[in-house]
Amino acid sequence: MSPWILFAFVVGYFALLLAVAYYTSRNSNNDTFFIGNKNSNWMLVAFGMIGTSLSGVTFVSVPGGVGDFAGGSFKGFAYMQVAIGYLIGYAVIAFVLLPLYYRLNLTSIYNYLQHRFGNIAYKTGALFFIISRTAGATARLYLVINILQFFILDKMGVPFIVTTALILLMILLYTFEGGVKTIVYTDTLQTTLMVGGLIVCVIYILHHLHIGGVEALSQMREKGYLNVFNTDVNSKGFFLKQIVGGAFITIAMTGLDQEMMQKNISVKRLGDSQKNVMTMAVVMFGVLFLFLMLGGLLYMFVLSKGGAYTDITGEAGVVKELLVPDPAHAGQMLHVIGDKIFPSVAMNFLPSSITIIFIIALISALFPSADGALTALTSSFCIDILGLQKRTDMNEKAKKRTRLSVHFSFAFVFLICIIIFHIINNNSIIDVILDLAGYTYGPLLGLFAFGIFTRRQLPNSYAITAISLVAPVLCYIISRNAAHWFGGFQIGIELLLLNGLLTWLGLLLISKRSGSVN
Repeated sequence: MSPWILFAFVVGYFALLLAVAYYTSRNSNNDTFFIGNKNSNWMLVAFGMIGTSLSGVTFVSVPGGVGDFAGGSFKGFAYMQVAIGYLIGYAVIAFVLLPLYYRLNLTSIYNYLQHRFGNIAYKTGALFFIISRTAGATARLYLVINILQFFILDKMGVPFIVTTALILLMILLYTFEGGVKTIVYTDTLQTTLMVGGLIVCVIYILHHLHIGGVEALSQMREKGYLNVFNTDVNSKGFFLKQIVGGAFITIAMTGLDQEMMQKNISVKRLGDSQKNVMTMAVVMFGVLFLFLMLGGLLYMFVLSKGGAYTDITGEAGVVKELLVPDPAHAGQMLHVIGDKIFPSVAMNFLPSSITIIFIIALISALFPSADGALTALTSSFCIDILGLQKRTDMNEKAKKRTRLSVHFSFAFVFLICIIIFHIINNNSIIDVILDLAGYTYGPLLGLFAFGIFTRRQLPNSYAITAISLVAPVLCYIISRNAAHWFGGFQIGIELLLLNGLLTWLGLLLISKRSGSVN
């Protein structure tokens, strides 16, 4: 299919987002941008947050992992271990964190740290969110932009940096005015298109392979794609690690994340916000299973087209690759394992109509995580770092001008970070994101846990910041040496929990007794 035709659909999709943004941002102000005037529909928030939580990484990396190798066997459906943990984590968010946020009537969730410990803890929490969300969001953005670049923009002669700048400009144009209010509606639209594209792709491949859903799962089991629980205690994928790690990843990356909670606290009533979280959790669990099923179908599809696993020697040593004959170039082979398989199949083997659906679904997976992150980072910096809402020396017009400047500045930071990821060029971005989360969200987890589960007070000093910086460094040292120190034991997704624990212990050392919690 012509890249110009695909590009035309991208432009049309963007025009639709602009139309939605124009409609929802009329008569907007700073409260509209930050918290949607606390009037968001919980059902729309719940559905839209599925797209934000899943993102383009889930769209590509989760299916790609099914037929990839880890520890001498296929990863299979092992991601369901993490998904079980997600359900536990969402329950904690709904019934522990949300009541706290609503009781304090927070605009920024990091105001809780100010209520509990003082200004330095507050600024430290906000700073770690900014670092965490910037790293995670740009990693997600990089993956999808890289796919669009390889399959469309490269063929049009557009450099990667120009593609990235254009994508960021698109996101800026439809978020800079309406903020959260706009995002609630655009994310709902985009989640609909993403999930719809997923379902269409599953149905098409099932039809092409002439099998039903039950038979497909049976064949996946025979090929070794359907394994879920890893019982190797020393493995990074050990099921208890994955479930516990998934729970804490959710608590940290959703419950302690301004981007995700910004949408939840934009709902008027606590009860509706709780329904939003639990509804999202159940639906997302089902969607993740569907992504994994799609992954198994993609690998079966490639094998039916003459694909075969092959040992390839590279810079990293001998690795398993999946090679399939290129239908467009006789005698050439496509490398399609991991993150490459879904885009490669969609762009090279499926009909034009399905290719268009894939591109639209991919972009729909891209934008919810990017637009929400950009808005949340702007909100956090303006409220938490600049104290914009409490400034009495500025009128609303000046505050809005400052907010817009911050919004554009973070877009530029995104550009720089994406270029860095482009240079690194890791083949499994979801692993990168989980590793980053372990290091950057750990101090947030420790700070909030210390505030909620103890009555002790902390000094309003930079010792809090120092502990929050030292804990990730210690985690890195322990993680690098764990196999040597602990008889082959590997630290995986539970790194976040370790980081939070070290932060908590450090805070305990500098704390003092208190009779009550503010």
